Amino acid sequence: MRLCHDGSRCWMSLLFVYPPPLGGGWVGPARRLPCSGRGRAVRGGGRSGRWARVWGGRWLGGARAGGFTSAPQHSPARLSSAQHSPARHGSAQNNPAMPPPPGQTQLPDWDGLKLRVRTLIASHRVMIFSKSYCPYCNQVKELFSSMGVEYYALELDVTADGPSIQQVLAELTNQRTVPNVFVNGKHVGGCDATYKAYQNGTLQKLLGDVKDAETYDYDLIIIGGGSGGLACSKEAATLGKKVMVLDYVVPTPLGTSWGLGGTCVNVGCIPKKLMHQAALLGQALKDSRKYGWQYEEQVKHNWEIMVEAIQNYIGSLNWGYRLSLREKSVTYLNSYGEFVEPHKIKATNRKGQVTYHTAETFVLATGERPRYLGIPGDKEYCITSDDLFSLPYCPGKTLIVGASYVALECAGFLAGLGLDVTVMVRSILLRGFDQEMAEKIGAHMETHGVTFIRKCIPTQVEKLEDGTPGRLKVTAQFTEGPETFVGEYNTVLIAIGRDACTRNIGLETIGVKINEKNGKIPVNEEEQTNVPYVYAIGDILEGKLELTPVAIQAGKLLARRLYGGSSTKCDYINVPTTVFTPLEYGSCGLAEEKAIEKYGKQNLEVYHSLFWPLEWTVPGRDNNTCYAKIICAKHDNNRVVGFHVLGPNAGEVTQGFAAAIKCGLTKELLDETIGIHPTCAEFGTLL
Repeated sequence: MRLCHDGSRCWMSLLFVYPPPLGGGWVGPARRLPCSGRGRAVRGGGRSGRWARVWGGRWLGGARAGGFTSAPQHSPARLSSAQHSPARHGSAQNNPAMPPPPGQTQLPDWDGLKLRVRTLIASHRVMIFSKSYCPYCNQVKELFSSMGVEYYALELDVTADGPSIQQVLAELTNQRTVPNVFVNGKHVGGCDATYKAYQNGTLQKLLGDVKDAETYDYDLIIIGGGSGGLACSKEAATLGKKVMVLDYVVPTPLGTSWGLGGTCVNVGCIPKKLMHQAALLGQALKDSRKYGWQYEEQVKHNWEIMVEAIQNYIGSLNWGYRLSLREKSVTYLNSYGEFVEPHKIKATNRKGQVTYHTAETFVLATGERPRYLGIPGDKEYCITSDDLFSLPYCPGKTLIVGASYVALECAGFLAGLGLDVTVMVRSILLRGFDQEMAEKIGAHMETHGVTFIRKCIPTQVEKLEDGTPGRLKVTAQFTEGPETFVGEYNTVLIAIGRDACTRNIGLETIGVKINEKNGKIPVNEEEQTNVPYVYAIGDILEGKLELTPVAIQAGKLLARRLYGGSSTKCDYINVPTTVFTPLEYGSCGLAEEKAIEKYGKQNLEVYHSLFWPLEWTVPGRDNNTCYAKIICAKHDNNRVVGFHVLGPNAGEVTQGFAAAIKCGLTKELLDETIGIHPTCAEFGTLL
């Protein structure tokens, strides 16, 4: 099998399939055929779980992957000490399936095996993946028998797909040996780990006393229906747990609110990228004349049409999220959640109606909201990004206060739509990002019509005139010197940062600690707070990245650790991101300042270059503006520890390099890589 020219898997030989008597399929000897790009292996559609052969659009049949299981599919009884020998579930004697014909190979159904393993873990109080001849496995079984605890054992050495199951377990737990023990969905480990847990009392706590266990309404309640909360809820429901999600948007001072899905979908990544695209189309129209396009009609932008189209799309996403929760049997309440006692919350809906709900475990995924200036007139007359994307009128001449990525992104697309935009900056641009790249972004925006007022802080906003938009007077104070600034604008947008939504949900009632300065929640490496039954994910975590894909990954992995027997934790290192300013900025790894702080300047090598996208040469714009650099650790084989690029489609470029950086990319490997010409991404092979 190889990758065809379009990136699809392409079989170089036609597979002959021998169907076994009991279902299942095996791949037989192959006759080599030429690959013309028309033949490819396909999976999916109506043929779930089958690899199949398509030639010229015609179905030629295929081999079912994992066509039989190694154990009967009836509901297994737990095995007590008196039952576990000699007939173990999953043994060869219980499997009537015939082996494949000589010379044939059964293809594992990895997705099916993963689901099977997780189902076994979730459905048994004690689940032991064992081997019949292993003395350590027998020791663990004897331990549970001595405690009078029933367990279920799957003997991998007498199960036809045992090696594949053991590989799935290795991916879930990073443990490649047996016994592999799970108690109430929690991964305990091997023989030594199980005995250690028994000796220190952890095992007994995991087992609990069923008679004395308190009954809760739900296994899991998630407060917050953003990307992370939804991902966690659906994963937990898939693993058989009873789950509730509470999501409530407190309206902005101007009354703006939105539907299910959180910041990213409603007032963040999605509408931001779409408005960024609208601005890029304006630039493309200007470039098109140089490419020979002729049009007499004067082109102008209609804000209302753009906003309506974007909001219609967001509405479809809101509906899709509600539907997916319903399909997973997750209970959704559009209510504000607040802890009133341990394991219990109060839910208040828009009408003020109150209900109470209990759960064994809680996940906080409340996200953040924009911070205001705390000056006269800010909440009365100013807007934030929470208001901008559904604003029913064009904002007109706009002052943006702040230098965060939200501030610069909004300034970029508003200017690209033809508006008069000014950015007021207290100190530096893009705090936390590479400052060389940040200053290049600022310089590019200035050449494209954005005005920057540096080292200046607003002190008052006054209304001069009503309207849509109206007219506002802004008074500000420079941080260096006694001078003041006074200006008039139609709209003032505040983008100075965001605060975690953790202060008014009753965390103090149950003892969850937060950082009093910013509301962030300290957690351990498993996203667990100081209160054992409360976890937190997403933007509210202290010291973690505030990115949607990070919250989604953390939510899924948390659910799998809680209920699927996994031990995999979210990796917060080398996470790629992009700032969608007019000149997009993609990065992965360390900023140059952070790299110097960590490794020392003398131990780093920085490779950098300007480049000019081919598409920009004909219009003759922005030469010597796009820029890329990689930061390498000299004493670690010149490993790439920082990747930064300014240019069109920087997010698409960075995503590919991020995977390579995860795998330990070095400068030598980059030099050995042949670039795709002519592209912007080939700069990485030419630095």
